[in-house]
Amino acid sequence: MITLSSDFGSPYPAAMKGVILRMTDTRLVDVAHDLPRQDTRAGAFWLGQVLPYFPPAVHLAVIDPGVGGDRDALVVRAGEHALVGPDNGVLVPVAAELAGDDGFEVFRIREGDASPEDPLAWPPTVGSSTFHGRDIFAPAAAKVHDLGVDTFDDDEAFEPIEEYEAIELPEPTISDEAATGTVLAVDEFGNVVTNIPGEHIEDQFDTYVEVGAVAAPVRRSHAEVDAGQRLVTIGSHGNVELAVNKGRGDRSFGISVGDRVRLSW
Repeated sequence: MITLSSDFGSPYPAAMKGVILRMTDTRLVDVAHDLPRQDTRAGAFWLGQVLPYFPPAVHLAVIDPGVGGDRDALVVRAGEHALVGPDNGVLVPVAAELAGDDGFEVFRIREGDASPEDPLAWPPTVGSSTFHGRDIFAPAAAKVHDLGVDTFDDDEAFEPIEEYEAIELPEPTISDEAATGTVLAVDEFGNVVTNIPGEHIEDQFDTYVEVGAVAAPVRRSHAEVDAGQRLVTIGSHGNVELAVNKGRGDRSFGISVGDRVRLSW
């Protein structure tokens, strides 16, 4: 299968699907097309939460604020998976997770010189300076799917490289009295996802912690507090979340992506 992830909304992903389906017969699975706009770090985080649950696949992921610039287009071989997307670091954290101890390999996609009006040309030709998802990444994903994850680099359009952009998710600072971290993402429910590992509040359940100047109960689930009440909990990703039962944690705590957050107990 080929999975698709982007910050495109609608209808742009349909054009990518059209190109892929003209080049190869495959199952297409939409992961999300409402990833945070132009936020490569949040995109990298969410890809890491979803793609490892898939069987071996080609994963097309386009969050590309540098489209039209001099960044490369990449294919990353990570174990039995391949990732296709821009060279801005968004693919690297999940590639490391998918590859495990074996490590991953990175390839640059060479551009062709055929007519940009031919969407099936290979190597891919840039027809637009604003939509490389359609013009480069979609045909590359189709080609990798057809050639196979283990052998796609036999095609001269894929050039191995050693230097590429990387995103490293920030590390929290932990002490006996407090944990200071960063908000990585806010989900559609308004739950605030931090980079603080949940293990650091496991012995605080049924007590209160201070989030900045706000005291909030530490609970195992939203249902353990009344509707509209704040809580601090451990999300499905294993990190500390700031939330409100049947409400929005981001609004209640007054916090957003990229903000620093300090928990003290």
